[in-house]
Amino acid sequence: QVQLVESGGGLVQPGGSLRLSCAASGIIFNNYGMSWYRQAPGKERELVATISSGGGGTTNYVNSVKGRFTISRDNAKKTLYLQMTSLKPEDTAVYYCRIGLHYWGQGTQVTIST
Repeated sequence: QVQLVESGGGLVQPGGSLRLSCAASGIIFNNYGMSWYRQAPGKERELVATISSGGGGTTNYVNSVKGRFTISRDNAKKTLYLQMTSLKPEDTAVYYCRIGLHYWGQGTQVTIST
């Protein structure tokens, strides 16, 4: 059974940083491309970042987070990461990891506020 467990969300002030983690089990982790999405209140879920399968040599980001967020993966630990820096109030959302096309994490709340 595939399980994805997210962690790392929280409340930080503007300009702060957070690192989200998505720990996977029950899958051959290396085989999958992965991504992070977010959903703000009243808005549709938005693709934030993607990383290719295997070594993760290809990454892509939505324009609004380029230069601030970094997606990465540790295949030995079966964990996906999203390092977020220079956080802004508009980054406030529930963040979800997605592995392949079918597997989603439970979501973790990120709130940027003074």
